[in-house]
Amino acid sequence: MKIILTHEVKGLGSAGDVVIVKDGYARNFLVPRGYATVWTKGAQKQIDQIAESRRKRATEDIEAARALRDALEADTVVITKKAGENGRLFGAVTTADVAVAASELTGKSVDRRSVNLHTTVKSVGDYTGVVKIHDDIVANIKVKVVAA
Repeated sequence: MKIILTHEVKGLGSAGDVVIVKDGYARNFLVPRGYATVWTKGAQKQIDQIAESRRKRATEDIEAARALRDALEADTVVITKKAGENGRLFGAVTTADVAVAASELTGKSVDRRSVNLHTTVKSVGDYTGVVKIHDDIVANIKVKVVAA
């Protein structure tokens, strides 16, 4: 069965992709959960228009993403959290904390879902992480956690 993905499905494709899957998979899983719709000629025309507008926006987005990457990699993201005497934090530094600090640092919005810390941050110190800004552009960030 030919379907149009409305959301990203791991191992299958991203939103807007036209894929062929088994009938049962589409009928029983993808379509009822809203991950896909059935392909039609009218829907194909709509997809073509969406793809064209995405291509036009992509060049602008890539330039903005490169500028954001350069800004993130140039500075260290500093996060202040309450900590005990031994440097252990009360709680942990989350990706949302890093996203807010990075947004304040650069002045541009950073989504918490695009932030990936390599480890769980539960103590004061220096850490590294990755921010996926665009499909092709990834920023390696340095995070410094200091006690409040």
